[in-house]
Amino acid sequence: MAIIHHQFESIHPFYDGNGRTGRIINILYLVKEGLLTLPILYLSRYINQHKAEYYRLLQQTRQSQDWEPWLLFMLEGVAQTAQQTTQMIVNIKTQMQEVKHTMRSQLPKIYSQDLLNNLFNHPYTKIEFVMNELLLSKPTAIKYLDALIEVGILQKHKIGRETYYINQRLFETIMNVPKL
Repeated sequence: MAIIHHQFESIHPFYDGNGRTGRIINILYLVKEGLLTLPILYLSRYINQHKAEYYRLLQQTRQSQDWEPWLLFMLEGVAQTAQQTTQMIVNIKTQMQEVKHTMRSQLPKIYSQDLLNNLFNHPYTKIEFVMNELLLSKPTAIKYLDALIEVGILQKHKIGRETYYINQRLFETIMNVPKL
């Protein structure tokens, strides 16, 4: 993967988007090789956090043909990213269990696994999402979302004409991946 990435970045085949494309190729390669079952390894964060070192090693490898520092850098990126991703998944799973418990104890009449899944598919939901995914009427979907706000599971935000219901803890977990 590291060699493919280096070669792709070295030939720089497109006018724009080479970095993004190269990082996507990394993940697709790992999936193709059976090293990932889902493309959830967000190596871009590591590369962006270590951008100066990334570019320095790309150039150094081109000039010296000494691949070891480049390979070690990329391996460290995969290792750190895998650890961060694993921790994030554990945190999300814990949050999901806590919300499930809260819903079952405080909102037993509206609790369903489908509603719980809706709250964790994305860091936000909308009335239409709840209506469509749970096959509910608009008044019922609004009632459910208002109840979730009341017990502190969601926060309501109106942006323009749209109303979003934010799972703030999930949003913060996704955005604030700890550095290892």
